Amino acid sequence: QVQLVESGGGLVQPGGSLRLSCAISGSIHSIRAMAWYRQVPGKQRELVATISGDGSTYYTDSVKDRFAASRDNGKNSLYLQMNSLKPEDTAVYYCNTFPNLSPWGQGTQVTVSS
Repeated sequence: QVQLVESGGGLVQPGGSLRLSCAISGSIHSIRAMAWYRQVPGKQRELVATISGDGSTYYTDSVKDRFAASRDNGKNSLYLQMNSLKPEDTAVYYCNTFPNLSPWGQGTQVTVSS
């Protein structure tokens, strides 16, 4: 089983940047692709970005050209660089394996507000 711990969230003004991190432990050998998701209270969890084992990425339209996912396999870590943040990016952000999910971590809150 895989364990996931997200960090790096916080309060940032519109137009600002944050870098989220995800520490991965457990059955790491079974991991192929990873993904970032986000959830706003009362709404379904949304897929934000994926990154495959070879580093190829996918982004949902609303974050294209602003967010960048990366991974450091040596450090068993996943990252999400978020630039030009908008109030609508406010959410709890989660990492997880993709497409088959592992148990969810606690997530990290990102709040974009002036």
